[in-house]
Amino acid sequence: MSDSRINTTQPHTARIWNYWLGGKDNYAVDQAAGDQIRALHPGIGDYALADRQFLGRAVSHLVTECGIRQFLDIGTGLPTADNTHEVAQRIAPESRVVYVDNDPLVLTHARALLTSTPEGRTDYLDEDLRNVDAILEHASKTLDFERPIALMLLGVVIFIGDDSEAYGIVRRLLDALPAGSHLVLSHTITSPEMPDVDEAVAFWNENGTPKLTQRTPEQVTGFFEGLELLDPGVVSCNRWRTGSAENAADAADAADTEDTEDVAMFGGVGVKR
Repeated sequence: MSDSRINTTQPHTARIWNYWLGGKDNYAVDQAAGDQIRALHPGIGDYALADRQFLGRAVSHLVTECGIRQFLDIGTGLPTADNTHEVAQRIAPESRVVYVDNDPLVLTHARALLTSTPEGRTDYLDEDLRNVDAILEHASKTLDFERPIALMLLGVVIFIGDDSEAYGIVRRLLDALPAGSHLVLSHTITSPEMPDVDEAVAFWNENGTPKLTQRTPEQVTGFFEGLELLDPGVVSCNRWRTGSAENAADAADAADTEDTEDVAMFGGVGVKR
């Protein structure tokens, strides 16, 4: 890992996320920042797990119930367990996935770990979310834009501070996708019921990179404008379709959902008609 863009002296969100998920692709500076953030808001490490589980349930649903076989996953993050292609190709080996991220450490690991089944295909693009045209041009070499595609934007739009730019980017991406395509999006929220989350984010924005922008649940729902939201709508990630779990372990977790507090990571899935 000799990429000169990898800064090991400043904490980075992708590496802290990896640390909270129990991964090993992080540094002491990330662990220290992660622990400080967790001290401000003890439950914040659970958001990473809730977001990852939301990804798994959403992808499983799209493959099994909606017939989706193509995924454009932007803001991949560091590979851990049950990445998009692993969930999709486990059910439908012919699934195709294009990952997009602009973090050099993610790129290094993705090239080694984000492999594919023989029947399907997995590709990776080193690009910024803002460069929509470049993303679409590259993705079209792997994905068929005449057939439905699932656009995965998990925990990435939070890095676009300007609201009009953030909504515009999502709209441009969706406009390029055919009917039957889906948007899977998760986003850190701000809420009067979770004041310590605001404090933790403020700490991060003073000490880490890139900077985060929180939005209200209503603002997160705004990203799905023009789409048909699947039940139960935009909700805490640990509450999205937990009752329709794919395996016994998830079903056991789902049984405890009613007693579980919301996490400040909300997500939803919408379909383009």
